[in-house]
Amino acid sequence: MSKYDFHYFQGSTLSDLFAEDITDTSYGFILNYPATASWAAYPNRKKYFIQDGSSEATKTSFDKICQKEPWKNLAVLGDRIPGIVIIPPPKSLIGYWQEHFGLSHSNMELRDCSTYLDDLSHSYGFDKLITLFPFDHLKPEKHAVDPDTHYHLLSKVTLAELGVQCPKYDSYNLHQVNLEDIQLPQYPYLIKTSHGLSGEGTYIIKSPSDLNYCFEEIRKYLNIKLLDTIIVSEFVKNEVQNYCIQFYVNKLGDITLIGTTSQLVTPEGNYLGGLIDYRNTDMSKFFEMIANLGQYAHKQGYFGVIGFDVLEGKDGQFYAIDANFRVNGSTPLCLQRNTLLGLGKGVAKYSSDYRMEGTLDSILVTLKPELDRKDLIILSALEKTKYGKIYTDIYAIVTGETIQEMQHIEHKLQHKGLQWLP
Repeated sequence: MSKYDFHYFQGSTLSDLFAEDITDTSYGFILNYPATASWAAYPNRKKYFIQDGSSEATKTSFDKICQKEPWKNLAVLGDRIPGIVIIPPPKSLIGYWQEHFGLSHSNMELRDCSTYLDDLSHSYGFDKLITLFPFDHLKPEKHAVDPDTHYHLLSKVTLAELGVQCPKYDSYNLHQVNLEDIQLPQYPYLIKTSHGLSGEGTYIIKSPSDLNYCFEEIRKYLNIKLLDTIIVSEFVKNEVQNYCIQFYVNKLGDITLIGTTSQLVTPEGNYLGGLIDYRNTDMSKFFEMIANLGQYAHKQGYFGVIGFDVLEGKDGQFYAIDANFRVNGSTPLCLQRNTLLGLGKGVAKYSSDYRMEGTLDSILVTLKPELDRKDLIILSALEKTKYGKIYTDIYAIVTGETIQEMQHIEHKLQHKGLQWLP
């Protein structure tokens, strides 16, 4: 018998997860990350640095931060919390969500991207705003979680404080230590910036050329004054599995399980998506880590979704390599658990790297049989044009009763024109 009495979440939306914690005042959810690019009306360049690209050419794009990513979370937000977006999703995408998620999606609050943080800071409409990351230009008291606390929790430096086994690492404040003076371990090892956005700022060092590239990038971040701290970490060798474990900790410190995905990652460490087996995933092996992380977060005053990345070594040991105190990339995939199990579908894969020729309207017609069977679930879609040809970038989930059936469905979808572009 486990000494932990943790249970799976029985709902299917983010707002159902947050429901018991949002009754004290009026809450909204800012669905986009802050950015630091020149196009950002409110760049995070004062206090809460986010490493989202070391130069204008490599910054995370406007369409990813303001359209594709926030729309994906809006798809599964539910109707209890208004979701704040600065660019509305296509009407046909909302229509598809309404039909397939059974929600009214009347919860969308459209705000002007050039004024939204000022509006929200001085608005009486929302007392508290749930965020993925603290905003420099949103009043501190408007953040649902104290922004200094949230920034501390999101830092790679905090990992060793969380009460979970992790690779050994050292942290360095680059205003106090010269990059060249840092004692580096033997290859391979990792260097990470403190607040890299989805894989950005993580460098696997296996050779002098890797190190040169990493130091060049870090110097660029220092020059544009968007970085204070880095960590130098051991590299977990002989990993056999890479998990993302997700749960919700409420304001009382109680824990609800959301799910565990196996992460699909390129050899360079870039995140491609998640694979989940709803029936055959035993989360109990992570219960002690979940309890310790949840307790730490609660003591700090955090409530919300937590996802932490764990590598399993050949020796059967688990090493936490990252902890994200926010809605994670694969949270919408985990939230499909009850819906898909009800349809007899036990396996699903999420990816943000699908693409198909044609408009979204034409794709919704072409893929209608698969969409109706929930073989495919579209979370986000954005039309683009290249060389005069229209195509649509799609964030989606492919499902099946078994892994084999899911792969067969994915193969059929490829025949219909759905490309996977890892």
